[in-house]
Amino acid sequence: MNPYNIEIESIIRSERQSISLAVTDEALLVVRAPFHVSENYIQDVIRKKSGWIRKKVEEMKNRKPFPVKKFIQGEAFLYLGRSYPLLFGDKMGIDVQITDNLVVCCGKSPVRDVLIHWYRERAMEKISERCEYYSCITGLNPLSVKISNASKRWGSCSSRGSINFTWRLVMAPLDVIDYVVVHELTHLKELNHSKQFWNRVRSIMPDYRIRQKWLRDNGRSLVV
Repeated sequence: MNPYNIEIESIIRSERQSISLAVTDEALLVVRAPFHVSENYIQDVIRKKSGWIRKKVEEMKNRKPFPVKKFIQGEAFLYLGRSYPLLFGDKMGIDVQITDNLVVCCGKSPVRDVLIHWYRERAMEKISERCEYYSCITGLNPLSVKISNASKRWGSCSSRGSINFTWRLVMAPLDVIDYVVVHELTHLKELNHSKQFWNRVRSIMPDYRIRQKWLRDNGRSLVV
C-alpha cells in the first residue's frame, strides 16, 4: 500500500521510455516504468493520477462477475466472437468440431483440457495468419510468434522481436484480434506506449480505439 491508499500489485521495470498505469480485473494497480525512473517519481505520478486510479478501481470492484464455466451441454463458448452451444459427440477418441455447435468428443479426458488444447491450436493458426497479413502491410516482421497461457496480457513483444499472444484471444472477434496483432507488431518499432507508438497504430488501424474498447469491456468473458 502506498501513501495514497492505492494498492499496487506490481511495478514492472523495462527499457520503456514512459510510465504506464493500469488497473487489473482484481482492482489492483500495475505500474510499468523505465529502469532509470526513481521510486519517488513513480509515487508522484501515482499521486497525480490518484483520482483516475480510484475511479478505475471502483469500476472494477463493482463489475458483475462472469459465471464460472460448468462444461455442461448447451453452455455457450466463444470462438472468433461468435457464441456456440457446447454439444457432446459420441465419436471415439478426442475431437472438437465447429458446426452450429461446438461439438466435443473427449473420451476420458477432462472437457476443459480438450477445449483448451483445441483453442491453442486454433489460436496458433489464426493469429499467425493475421500476423503474416499485417507484416506484409507494415513491413514489421517478428522473430517468432508464439501462443502462451497468459491470463492477464493479450500479447507481449520482447526486445529481441519475439511476439507472444494468449490463446484466449482467439475467442474474440477477428477485428479485435487484428488490433492486438497490430499493437504488438508496432512494438517492434516502439517498445513503449508513447505518442509515437499510438500514432503508428492509428496509421495502420484508424479505428483502433473502438476495437481496444471492445477488449476492455468484454475481455473478462474470454475464459474457459
